[in-house]
Amino acid sequence: MLIGFWSFYCTAQQLRPSKSSEIYREIKTLKHLPKVLYLAAHPDDENTGLLSWLINDQNVETGYLSLTRGDGGQNLLGAEQGAALGLIRTHELLEARKLDGATQFFTRAIDFGFSKNTTDTFKQWDADSITADVVWVIRKFRPDVIICRFPPTAAAGHGQHAASAVVAEKAFAAAADKNMFPAQLKYVNVWQPKRLLWNTFRFGAVNTTAENQLKVNVGQYDAQLGMGYGELAGLSRSLHKSQGAGTQSVAGLRTEYFTHVAGQPAKESLFDKIPLNWSDKGIGDIDELIDIILLSFDYNHPDKSLHGLLMLRKKLMEIQDVNLRKDKMTAIDQIILSCTGFMGEVVTSQAEAVAGNSYNFRLNVISRSSDPVILEQVNWINQTDVINKRIAGDSLITLERKIQIPAVATPTEPYWLSAPAKNAATFSVPNDTLVGMPERAPALNVALILKIGSDRFTVQLPLSFKKLDPVKGDVVEQLRIIPAMDLSFTEPVYFAKEKEGLTVSLRLKANKNINYGKLSFKIGNTVVKTFTGINLAENTVTVKDFLIAAEDLTKIKTSQNKAEAIFSSETNEFSKGQVLIQYPHLPSLQYFVPATTWLLKGDIKVLAKRIGYIQGAGDLIPEFLRQAGLQVDVLSEADILSPAKLAGYDAIVTGVRVINTEKRIRNWQGALNAYVENGGTVVMQYNTTQDMALQNFGVYPFDIGGKRVTEEHAAVKFLIPDHKLLNYPNKITADDFKDWVQERGAYFPDQWDSKYEALFEMNDTGEEPLKGSTLYAKYGKGNFIYSPLAFFRQLPAGNIGAARLFFNFISAGK
Repeated sequence: MLIGFWSFYCTAQQLRPSKSSEIYREIKTLKHLPKVLYLAAHPDDENTGLLSWLINDQNVETGYLSLTRGDGGQNLLGAEQGAALGLIRTHELLEARKLDGATQFFTRAIDFGFSKNTTDTFKQWDADSITADVVWVIRKFRPDVIICRFPPTAAAGHGQHAASAVVAEKAFAAAADKNMFPAQLKYVNVWQPKRLLWNTFRFGAVNTTAENQLKVNVGQYDAQLGMGYGELAGLSRSLHKSQGAGTQSVAGLRTEYFTHVAGQPAKESLFDKIPLNWSDKGIGDIDELIDIILLSFDYNHPDKSLHGLLMLRKKLMEIQDVNLRKDKMTAIDQIILSCTGFMGEVVTSQAEAVAGNSYNFRLNVISRSSDPVILEQVNWINQTDVINKRIAGDSLITLERKIQIPAVATPTEPYWLSAPAKNAATFSVPNDTLVGMPERAPALNVALILKIGSDRFTVQLPLSFKKLDPVKGDVVEQLRIIPAMDLSFTEPVYFAKEKEGLTVSLRLKANKNINYGKLSFKIGNTVVKTFTGINLAENTVTVKDFLIAAEDLTKIKTSQNKAEAIFSSETNEFSKGQVLIQYPHLPSLQYFVPATTWLLKGDIKVLAKRIGYIQGAGDLIPEFLRQAGLQVDVLSEADILSPAKLAGYDAIVTGVRVINTEKRIRNWQGALNAYVENGGTVVMQYNTTQDMALQNFGVYPFDIGGKRVTEEHAAVKFLIPDHKLLNYPNKITADDFKDWVQERGAYFPDQWDSKYEALFEMNDTGEEPLKGSTLYAKYGKGNFIYSPLAFFRQLPAGNIGAARLFFNFISAGK
């Protein structure tokens, strides 16, 4: 008699067996019933040392709920900001979870940047909406213990940190109340965790720990890992590469402290009065069977445990608690497949595929178990084959099929980016049941029906792309579904000049043959150009140039205008372009953005012609300056050390965080100072105090502090109204500080030599005015400007006022 018919989804691109040590831990976790949910605001806020201990020492299922995806953070790797950075940080978290073993969750909250208190945070975040998301995760994951990283007070150090604690306490109570968010109860039941704790900390001078708090020793050495949990935590946290979060792997025991927030207080351990195992639930025979399996486990031959595991599986299927049964069945199915040494993949040589097209795929399966696995059936999306073939003897079986991608398949992209955000602080999610998930489960899968012993298993293998990389070896990634057409402007911003026409270029990429297409170009709500009868061949890229006449530009009265393009075929409309993010530590990441650009017109002057740019962490300012008509050269070390070369530039601009990312800057500082002394202009963007290549990098001394102005609409006082930088070639007024995004700036200098002139004063509500947003010094014949104002955010966003001010800076020598 066949018992059980369970479906197992592969969340990776290949289904591969766990290592024996991991299988052993997973079996131990079957015996332990508590669950823990750790909760904070951002990627890299989590206590990875504690997560590693909970999972690997206590063998309890543990999740990390990050309210945001870190969209408002800074990027040490490249120029990605906003949603693109959030996508990178999401996958850095997933890579970290692969190491420490925790489950990852998110809400719909957008990280809008640094905030200083909960009042500021909840002006942006909808507290009820985020609380609902946290309640959903609690009801779905059903943790017994919730642990906050931060308190709801100023000790949290960040308004979003403190807000995470506020939301956690509200959600802790609401999750058990059927009158709270009742629409969720169609899918989940109410759930009451036993307790809510705050994991107190010692961060720098801030110490919130106390000896009367609950204490837990963590960091123990784990022979199966070959390291202590503190060492594992360092490796996990260091995967947050975009944040420069490299962390020491610290060996040895340390103490974690906890204080009570809500629910039943814990006196002896995190799990006081919580059923720890099946015996505590009155089902002792399950514990006994697990103990037998563990006692006889053979690390060299995990398949010898299959008989006992299949017996255990039958017992688990009899559990009355539906949610607990589902959790443990999912876990034991993965264990059983790992014990067979089963590997499965469905791969093609194409990285991208278009809905409706057909592609050649290979199904590769293998089992290393002495007891055979039977491949009974393969469902190829559009056809089913009955196979009934033994997979045994460590021999690879390959089946080849041509698979047609369903015509209704949607492009591959993060679910939270598939529609415009509700507002600046909340993502739109197409289906509320997706809330909490780090990413959508693969939509296109080949389903295998396997028989192991007397049980059947359905295994879902996602369609994947596989290639041999000459450096990395095998690379297996998600097959990316792309639309039949994508389009994008060749430039993110265009500058219109008075009484002149403007040529705008659009890039059309046809992924299928397109006939009789129509291309429309709009400025605001007005269609200013239309092309019809466009025919495009598959796999071709066409650049379409079109001239906006001077008289049409004259009709546009606003200085900052969004333009968009729409392409229509006989059956579909296309208005987005592909963005592909690729870094060595991450899989290829794809999303789509509307085909838009900024059209800037009005009183914008720049006198500089040639700019030398020294790369920092990455920003888009060089592209912006080029589109304004300037020649921008990225300087090499040889260029910087050549006085004759530097003398040919009107200004040198340093990229963001150049002092943190470019260690050679210490060797270049003398050359840059000499360039200024001889009449040049250096404009230096913001740096942080983390890992500085040198301390004194101005023409005169100044010290960077940690203060910032996070309110993007904060009033700006002009301290020297008649200063040249505020009047030439553009007259700067308060209007030039309108419509800034996310922040005014960060890491303002807090002390500086008297030879510097501070140009502005600004502050967040209720705080002391700050004067370090822009420092100017005359040095010899030239000009040095240090400005941590967030030009790297404002210029790509098309802010004309920020552009006018920056153009004054680079024109200072004219």
